[in-house]
Amino acid sequence: MNYPQQTDEDLFAAVKRHDKKAFNQLYDRYWEVVYKKAFSYLHDTETCMGIVNDIFVNIWEKREVLNIITFKNYLTSAARYRVYNSIKASSTSPLKYVEDYEKLDDLSVVYNNAESNFQVDELSTDLDKLLDKLPARCKEIFLLSRVSQLTNAEIAERLSISKRAVENQISLAVKYLKPHFKHYPTVLLVAKLILVHAKLRQ
Repeated sequence: MNYPQQTDEDLFAAVKRHDKKAFNQLYDRYWEVVYKKAFSYLHDTETCMGIVNDIFVNIWEKREVLNIITFKNYLTSAARYRVYNSIKASSTSPLKYVEDYEKLDDLSVVYNNAESNFQVDELSTDLDKLLDKLPARCKEIFLLSRVSQLTNAEIAERLSISKRAVENQISLAVKYLKPHFKHYPTVLLVAKLILVHAKLRQ
């Protein structure tokens, strides 16, 4: 089957027959559409990549029972629904999303007393335990991004994978970690705290 020339309907029919290549073709064809729709509302890269991943995972898992007439329309509707849920959740949660932790205030004040040092030690231990539960490649990519501070392109080149794969793995890691740190501004801040604390120990 020449997938690029197939219609959405033909590809989804193949997906319902458990054809992973057809599924990947639909993903390649439409992931950016879903991402842009979500980003137009949320302006948060990781949350939007999480939405993309959730929608396509749901399609694959429920492929045998889904009745999708127009694939693109289904995706945009699913994106709007998940954006609504994300906004609703963030409006009732103390969790604050910070896209760029380098723009946060100077974190050196955290280390002014023993209590703060203890808090960072505790955070570091908790994060280490959680990271150990992630798939090895997901953990590696997260640490390269948040601790080694490599760009997604640099990580992709180092690991010989696509930049999109890097983005997906980071999104999955952050999505997994965030619920465990509801009392802190963001997982990105936690990672930054650990990085600064490690440098102070050197």
